Amino acid sequence: MTKMAQATLTISSKNYSSWSLRGWLLCRMAGLDFEEVFVELNDEARQELLLLSPSMLVPRLTHGDVTVWDTLAIAEYLQETFPSAGLWPADKVARALCRSVSGEMHSGFHNLRSALPMNLKARHAKFKIFSGARPDVERVKAIWNECLVTSGGPWLFGSAPTVADAMYAPICTRFRTYAVELEPRLAAYAEMVLAWPLMLEWTEGAIAEPDEIIELEVEF
Repeated sequence: MTKMAQATLTISSKNYSSWSLRGWLLCRMAGLDFEEVFVELNDEARQELLLLSPSMLVPRLTHGDVTVWDTLAIAEYLQETFPSAGLWPADKVARALCRSVSGEMHSGFHNLRSALPMNLKARHAKFKIFSGARPDVERVKAIWNECLVTSGGPWLFGSAPTVADAMYAPICTRFRTYAVELEPRLAAYAEMVLAWPLMLEWTEGAIAEPDEIIELEVEF
């Protein structure tokens, strides 16, 4: 008899759900053995997702008696449970910056999310970004530059991925989908993230999804 995983991660569409991707990356980075549980996208679920309803707790991690759903809360729980995984930088100064830029992604960039929804199957040779989203795009570029220059790269905080890389990984997919121009340093970072084996695994799952969520071009 196959031993069941002691943890489950409830996620939604791999093609569209940037928050599911973030939670999934964090669990894999922590080395957690977990089973994926998918939210079925029936009409009611579609409506809730389109409204960004808080009742759609995606991603949601259940680990033994613990249930945690907010992405940064998942990151903190995994760090406490698997401290050797190094989800946050060991250096106090770097850790403070990592928490700050991760929190900024967690709570901000609303115009970018609306204008450039995650869609791993889509590719635009050219895409006009509306003016309201441009400051968000420029702010992401500034964050990446600051982190890469300060740490020396190739990841945002040095030689290994951290919570910040998981938080900004969906932005890398958006920049590819919507042909956002990046300077060489930032383009190299985005390409590295997209070629990350964990990202390739997730993308493979996204491509395998049926094309049935035509109207769901929003962030959730």
